[in-house]
Amino acid sequence: MSSGMPESVAAWRAGGRWLETAAGRIFVRETDGDGPVVVLLHGYPSSSYDFRQVIDRLDRATLTLDFLGFGLSDKPRPHRYTIFEHTDVLVEVLAQLGHRDVDVVAHDMGTSVATELLARDRANALPFALRRVVLSNGGLIVSKVSLRPIQKVLLSRLGPVAAALANPTLFRREFARLFSPGHPLRSEEGAAQWALVSNADGHRIAHLLCAYVRERVAYAERWHGAVRAWDGDLGLLWGLRDPVATTHVLDGLRELRPAARVVELPELGHYPQVEDPAAFVAGVRELLGG
Repeated sequence: MSSGMPESVAAWRAGGRWLETAAGRIFVRETDGDGPVVVLLHGYPSSSYDFRQVIDRLDRATLTLDFLGFGLSDKPRPHRYTIFEHTDVLVEVLAQLGHRDVDVVAHDMGTSVATELLARDRANALPFALRRVVLSNGGLIVSKVSLRPIQKVLLSRLGPVAAALANPTLFRREFARLFSPGHPLRSEEGAAQWALVSNADGHRIAHLLCAYVRERVAYAERWHGAVRAWDGDLGLLWGLRDPVATTHVLDGLRELRPAARVVELPELGHYPQVEDPAAFVAGVRELLGG
């Protein structure tokens, strides 16, 4: 990333470090606090930077990381980016850091990593105790998702062309459409997000990074089954003005898991943790039990 990065991104980078994993170098940020660590999993196309206004408000030990291909982590190409590899990397990072008890808060693509954790936990295949999980604004039920036109193009044969044409103006325009009318994307936020997406030319692999949408179809039985049958504490935290992971997705998750506790954020969009961090944290604390 160039020396001209936004100050907020430079400060975020300075507060973290990189861990070597089997997949590559992964950027992580940690904070001290009470209780088992809260692991915050970001979505596509952004990074752990999304949670910068969340971690200090939680009053808990936290861990955030940039998945391979995102933010400040390595962005290998050519490469087949998968939810399974993202999950493997997360498990490896937790092992390196010595975490034995874990709560997870997951957003967007990160919710698929979370459901893979649920599936592995059901098979007694995790090296740590997965205590509580909160899913937020993730399109886990693809049949109920309203994909943006750019997502459809990136998932098509024209995906490499669309990625090659990516630029800051187009990115900010599309990214802004994910925010609610009452909490629009600020120009500084758009600039910071673009700096992280385009770091190491990451915008050129957007079509590879969004392949997780196809995995959500291919592994629906595994991941929906995990949501339905996992015997831990699962909560849903949802911005109801999300134009992608709409209330239809939330309704579908409620059908899968009727007993799930739900916190609705009526005036927030796809990025509730960015739009209103205080409201997002209040929901997380309620669903994590304090």
